[in-house]
Amino acid sequence: MQVMFERCAGIDVGKDVIAVAVRKPGKGPDGRVTVKRTYKTFYGVLAEAAKWLASEGVTHVAMEATGIYSMPVYHALLEHGDFEKVLVCNAAHVKNVPGRKTDLADAEWLAQLLECGLLAGSFIPPADVKAVRDVIRYRAKVAQQRVSEIARLGNVLQDAGIKIDSVASSIATKSGRLMIESLIDGERRGEVLAELAIGRMRPKIPDLSMALEGRFGEHHALMCRLHLDHLDHLDKMIAQLDAQVEAMMQPFRAARDLLVTIPGLGPLSAASVISEIGADVREYFPSAAHLASWAGLCPGNHESAGKRHSGRRRHGNKSLQPVLVECAWAATRHDGYLKALYHRHVMKWGGYRNPAAKNKAIIVVAHAILVITWHVLATGNPYDDLGTDYFTRRLDPDREARRLIAKLEALGHHVTLDSAA
Repeated sequence: MQVMFERCAGIDVGKDVIAVAVRKPGKGPDGRVTVKRTYKTFYGVLAEAAKWLASEGVTHVAMEATGIYSMPVYHALLEHGDFEKVLVCNAAHVKNVPGRKTDLADAEWLAQLLECGLLAGSFIPPADVKAVRDVIRYRAKVAQQRVSEIARLGNVLQDAGIKIDSVASSIATKSGRLMIESLIDGERRGEVLAELAIGRMRPKIPDLSMALEGRFGEHHALMCRLHLDHLDHLDKMIAQLDAQVEAMMQPFRAARDLLVTIPGLGPLSAASVISEIGADVREYFPSAAHLASWAGLCPGNHESAGKRHSGRRRHGNKSLQPVLVECAWAATRHDGYLKALYHRHVMKWGGYRNPAAKNKAIIVVAHAILVITWHVLATGNPYDDLGTDYFTRRLDPDREARRLIAKLEALGHHVTLDSAA
């Protein structure tokens, strides 16, 4: 194979040690030689490794993506070496030949692939985008903890025979909080606790008075107090993280304002999308199809001996996918193209009584939202909805009439058409 880069390096990254292999011109059998070294992963030592690579005249460096362990190596190379390109490569794309699996052999294999131009780097977000990503991902984890804590509180109430969530939609409402606080303070009379209901809970007072009678004791009061205090702490953290996200999104306000024009996307979900793919999508993703493939929201290709096998989608970005699916469900509640797209695919795959059909259709809508996102950010134009009747407008009236007539005649009917007045 043709050598594209005269001097390049491959790095196999571990938690404590990295293996470095440099490929350069020499007296080897193919006119190339490999120089190998190992370094510890202390940041100062990584700086020495970057300087050594620079002294060898290396212009391109590639390393296998190993999660968080790749990041110190990547940043040390950027900070202490003047390289044309530093690539962090998908591990699935750079597997070594079986039977030759050592750290130094892996580093040499990476260098050999790189020198022939066979490697493509993964998307590494800029520092400001990465910072927003960290905060938003942590907020998602805290929100999940809050949901789990509410479930634990519900389990304590169920153990005590308190059935608030059998009458109300949730125990995490203002009325539910007032009733639980009163239970903790010592009130046990169901009719008195039910009178604490506010708003739309007031008509449910007769059922609430029965649901609030149980065996609530001191132990239950202690556990409920701990859960409520933890919920207050989590709510405070979420509010603090929301404020932090808002402040960090100021440089990306224009991009976020464009994204919120897409049905289903709000300010927070738009910020989450930007934190995962960046604001300048053309720089990292040359097309909408490339972005959809990277995110794991398009079918996979698996063909062998002329037969197409399961096209199950790849894992992709596991933080972006849930956000887009959530946005897709929200978009299906707004009249427009996305709702029509959802209906079309649900009916295609089995109808609304088929849960699998709905799940498959929502992935289609999530894919459409991601494609729309790419075009909105790439062009700088807000979303222009195609309309609910987009799919019916494309039908040829005469052809559709012939199709329907044939369908009726197949059922045994005789069809006569009268022209409309």
